[in-house]
Amino acid sequence: MGDPPRVTVSSEAGEESVRVHGDSWTVETGDAAFSFSVDGLSSGEEGADGGDGESAGEADDTSRDDADPRRICAADAVPADGTLRCEARSGRRGVEFILHRRGDAVVAWRNSCPHEPEVPLDTGGGAIVRRDSIVCHKHGARFERDDGVCTNGPCAGDALDSIRVAVEDDAVVLTDERFESARRLD
Repeated sequence: MGDPPRVTVSSEAGEESVRVHGDSWTVETGDAAFSFSVDGLSSGEEGADGGDGESAGEADDTSRDDADPRRICAADAVPADGTLRCEARSGRRGVEFILHRRGDAVVAWRNSCPHEPEVPLDTGGGAIVRRDSIVCHKHGARFERDDGVCTNGPCAGDALDSIRVAVEDDAVVLTDERFESARRLD
């Protein structure tokens, strides 16, 4: 099975791009919203299970550690010369992010260029890393590998959206309270 679909909504107030899991969902930014439905459910209707369209027995992501859904991967699996694509989930909403190793530390950012948020920095196989920068393949924007600040390009001065992670017992663990679980995509 492929990656879940990515939905992007743009308005004057901003842009939101997420991966979507389940039969129905609404993605909002500012006063714009995009709702969709599969199999005849709309985002406001209850499914046959009486809930939100997901049945209690529906298969969940099997690639993550069921003992700790916040554990992403072994720390040594994160490249120092590239990135690793992952996904953080809150309910049926998924946000793609990238991991990058700097010495013993691991940093994580939303896999999205601030200049055009629908453009991922890592399209699969790792983002471009040059010296101390992660480089947007489309715009050439350069982001510092320590803090994600753009030092050169059309979004100079902006920064990548940070996702909080930590290295615990030689594993990368999601510590960002906005999300319930995380998994590796690559």
